[in-house]
Amino acid sequence: MKILMVSIPTLHFFRWANQLQDAGHEVYWFDITGMSKTVSKISWMQQKVDWKLKWNYPGRIFVKNKFPKLYEYIHQFNEKYTAKTFENYLNEIQPDVVHSFALYLSCSPIMEVMEKNPTQKWIYSSWGSDLFYFQNESTYLKDIKRVLPRINYLFTDCQRDYEIAKQYGFTGKFLGVFPGGGGFELNEMETYKLPISQRKTILIKGFQGRSGRAIPVLKAIATLKEQLHNYEIVVFGADPQTFDFVKQSPLKSWGNFEILGKIPHEEVLKLMGKSLIYIGNSNSDGMPNTMLEAIFMGAFPIQSNPGGATAELIRDGENGLLIEDCEEVQKIKEIVIHAVNNCNFEKAESLNQAEIVPKLHYIKVKNEVISIYKKLN
Repeated sequence: MKILMVSIPTLHFFRWANQLQDAGHEVYWFDITGMSKTVSKISWMQQKVDWKLKWNYPGRIFVKNKFPKLYEYIHQFNEKYTAKTFENYLNEIQPDVVHSFALYLSCSPIMEVMEKNPTQKWIYSSWGSDLFYFQNESTYLKDIKRVLPRINYLFTDCQRDYEIAKQYGFTGKFLGVFPGGGGFELNEMETYKLPISQRKTILIKGFQGRSGRAIPVLKAIATLKEQLHNYEIVVFGADPQTFDFVKQSPLKSWGNFEILGKIPHEEVLKLMGKSLIYIGNSNSDGMPNTMLEAIFMGAFPIQSNPGGATAELIRDGENGLLIEDCEEVQKIKEIVIHAVNNCNFEKAESLNQAEIVPKLHYIKVKNEVISIYKKLN
């Protein structure tokens, strides 16, 4: 079967696509950004990349950095039209199925082409905030309502988003709930895991931004100096807003507090492998991949629960704790206190290793995904 995948260049996409290596399909990738070079992680696939610019003129990056207004003016004449370029590639490949990852990134830009080809089979993978967050934005909701009735097949990373998709016009075949980047390779992760009894780190995802809500967590943590003095508090993936908050907070002077920006994925896994507790907080997400990785690494998850997605895996008080209001500092404080004083981390870790980890193991998910693609033919 010929499969044409449409996505931005991201680790989740590369991991998902690599499940199909040696599965007997012809797989192509249309980089929807049109700006990336050939990606070695998926070198086995045929890749349509670096197509966006009509002319990559000398000094383009210098102009972009130093004279942004001039660059934008030139850029409007120097950029190829996404839908037309995709249409040409679609006609060239003539795939059995098109698979788009994220609606507003990889479905909406090619919608006019797919409408012109109504018999072309089309899979859509919903990621994270794709439906839950953007249904509240009128422009995006218009796209959601236009795209979903045209979609033939749907993957989601949580059951919640399947229900939302049906609400906005999806009537095709639901292919199931899977992590957005496929399963997790346990053997690679095991080497970084410390026994629970040796762990003293509380690890916090530091993203604020559009949907991240690290700052309410840090506000709560900042009031718990005495209760947490025996723990190492580490924030990772912090963005400028989070760094600015810490500079103005008491946390900056704590001897047991560390804040990190973007770090390599391997370093994140190492941190998780020595963490007793992982805290992730956002106003919108699907099933958070970072939380799943933390669970695989043995950390006790404290996670926000937008639209009930996280509760599909986490039973509050048993194998983790749920943050129901991502902005409520006092409640987050109470949850952290409850965790350190009352939770049985060994029991929770045992439950997660027995119930969640086997379902999301790389080989199991890969085999299920390959089987699903084969049935589409």
